[in-house]
Amino acid sequence: MISKKMADQLNQQLNLEFYSSNIYLQMSAWAETNKLSGSAAFLKKQAAEEMMHMMKFFDYLNESDHMAILGKIDAPATSYKSIEDLFKKVYAHEQHVTKKIHEIAEQAWKEKDLTTFNFMQWFITEQHEEETQAKGILDKIDLIGSDKKSLFLFDSELGNMAAARPE
Repeated sequence: MISKKMADQLNQQLNLEFYSSNIYLQMSAWAETNKLSGSAAFLKKQAAEEMMHMMKFFDYLNESDHMAILGKIDAPATSYKSIEDLFKKVYAHEQHVTKKIHEIAEQAWKEKDLTTFNFMQWFITEQHEEETQAKGILDKIDLIGSDKKSLFLFDSELGNMAAARPE
């Protein structure tokens, strides 16, 4: 049985994952509007993945005799200076999510709630992958600079990455 404090943290994370999905979906719309269809496809897949994360928290809470509570979430930003600005925000957001995931795992450990601690291990690994991916994308953007031909190839590569990701 998980504590009320733990359930509250899990519900906060559920809503952060829901917000993350909205951020990436809105970023996808920005990319599509700016003729970056590969980036748009990549971000749309990212949005779906974040929704899947939200559902994991939703199910875990309900299975643990605590109601999953969907709270109010803010509207995401709708414009970015550049694709680099957008992915800097992605990276910063993923770092924020990682911090919150670690806080939940730490609280679970403190409470000796080993079931929740074990549940959080998947998210810890996932966040490492998310941060590494976002940093890698930023590194590639840094390499290409502002060259439009390179941006085209970069965008195509993100589209290929999106196509290769499972649903």
